[in-house]
Amino acid sequence: MDILVVLGYVGALIIGVVLGLIGGGGSILTVPILVYVLHVSPVVATAYSLFVVGTSSLVGAIRNAQKGMVDFRTGIVFAVPALLTVFLTRKYLVPALPDELFSLGDFVVTKDIAIMVFFAIIMLLASYSMIKGRKDENKTEEKVNYNYPLIIIEGIVVGVLTGIVGAGGGFLIIPALVLLAKLPMKKAVATSLLIIAAKSLIGFLGDLQNTAIDWPFLLTFTGISVIGIFIGLYLNKFIDGNKLKKGFGWFVLIMGVYIVLKETIFS
Repeated sequence: MDILVVLGYVGALIIGVVLGLIGGGGSILTVPILVYVLHVSPVVATAYSLFVVGTSSLVGAIRNAQKGMVDFRTGIVFAVPALLTVFLTRKYLVPALPDELFSLGDFVVTKDIAIMVFFAIIMLLASYSMIKGRKDENKTEEKVNYNYPLIIIEGIVVGVLTGIVGAGGGFLIIPALVLLAKLPMKKAVATSLLIIAAKSLIGFLGDLQNTAIDWPFLLTFTGISVIGIFIGLYLNKFIDGNKLKKGFGWFVLIMGVYIVLKETIFS
């Protein structure tokens, strides 16, 4: 087996371990590993990422639901606009983008470059969220009070974001659930996994007609990632995930800067 393939599968395991340890963030490594280690094209990588992210999040959502941590009503209210938008984005918007978007002098900005740079920007935003940490970690239970217009707008934004870059968007969903639906932090994190799972897998369905899926590879990669989640959940009994989150945030920040430089200056 090629050494890069082995490294790619090790990366899949790390994705799962990180998800299990800190409850999110690991999926943002999926696209860089697929593109730079396994040499999958960015458009296909974002499709594969949706499946990996959706399946991994579903495992976490089921575990949280068993503990009574998921607010299903809030999840449905938020997920409906996100589901519709991510499906339409993957089925129509991404395939409609031309291979060459525009030129800056001699530098041609292609669809692949634009997707990776946009993904890097998302990584930078996510890293800031992880490094800074979240307020209201110990927020007490409040009566859920829906701000429907803002929830719908947020759902649409997250849906487009997920559709383009294949990331879960938890760093956008969780603050929205806390601020707009008044959920306590732990319930917001648990409910976000349900939303991420639903919209990622629905978004992946939008790719089935436009993308040739290597199912044996994708199922193997995803299966290894899920194994990593259970390893991470076990290690979480001995390691404080919140302390790891800030360090991982710095790693994501470095990766985001690397991708921007590689796709623009050093391409």
